[in-house]
Amino acid sequence: MRICGEPPPSVEAVGKNSDMRNFLREWQGELKRVFTGSADALPEWVPRLAEGDDAGYHLPGSAVWAVHGSMTPIVGGIRALLMQALHPGALAGIHEHSDFKADPLSRLARTIRWIFTVTYGSTAAAEAASARIRRLHEPVQGSYSDRQGSVRHYAANDPELARWVHLAFVDAFLTSHKIWGGPIPGGPDAYVREWAQAGRLMGVEDPPLTEAAMRLQLDRYYRSGELLADSRVAETVGFIRNPPLHPLLRPGYRIVFAGAVYSLDPHYRQMLGLEVPRLGPIPLPVRLATKATLGVVRFALGRGPGPSEQAARARLRRIAEKRR
Repeated sequence: MRICGEPPPSVEAVGKNSDMRNFLREWQGELKRVFTGSADALPEWVPRLAEGDDAGYHLPGSAVWAVHGSMTPIVGGIRALLMQALHPGALAGIHEHSDFKADPLSRLARTIRWIFTVTYGSTAAAEAASARIRRLHEPVQGSYSDRQGSVRHYAANDPELARWVHLAFVDAFLTSHKIWGGPIPGGPDAYVREWAQAGRLMGVEDPPLTEAAMRLQLDRYYRSGELLADSRVAETVGFIRNPPLHPLLRPGYRIVFAGAVYSLDPHYRQMLGLEVPRLGPIPLPVRLATKATLGVVRFALGRGPGPSEQAARARLRRIAEKRR
């Protein structure tokens, strides 16, 4: 509201405001494109999360809803990719059976679809989404050389390889949320226990049910010497560090990537050849900068439940009304 007698804004000021609005609109559009594949339309699978006749595997108030409904999975997703790259079988599958370099956003969109469907969808939807991924994984097989130079076979649906991918995911999402997120209902053990169902859907046998058990299993891979840091890992880390994002998103991504590096255990950070950014002997405030960046992303995407959660709540309301 302009106070009586106050001069009207200049043409230059109006132009600057218009430029700022256009900049923010474009930035928001590119941000949405990264997460959904479209700047202005929801993916077709999101509204379908309102379909189904049961509550699904996870409910409002669960640890999984708390973690996955926050902004911390943005950091967790990058951290998970870095961790998963350390298993030569997982990395060979990505390099030899995917076009992640040519079209990384498509692979990201498929992963987001699976995570959100298992998180918010009905039981049937979660099982169908997991079966779809497992079918895509069926031809992902081949061989790689281990630390000793021996040739070993890998298959994406192998339970032990699926276990590593699951452990890296749980560790990444949980650690990121513990650093930058809010309270977790039931604590970290509740998140590990609840998301174990996702591991089962992907063929993991007896996934860990507590944070301590999860870390023990992770350490077993590390101590066994099964993990490997070679030139292919360095190439993958370089791509994750500098993916082909829109220029508007690159400054924020650099901060979030630094946050993912900050969150890694030192021995994994060393294997990956990464360091927390420093200015000479002084470490940069990565933790604070990451928190601020996630806050900006939250503001850009809008406060309140996301569209997947809204669809899930609509399904739950419909089921509750039907039972009355």
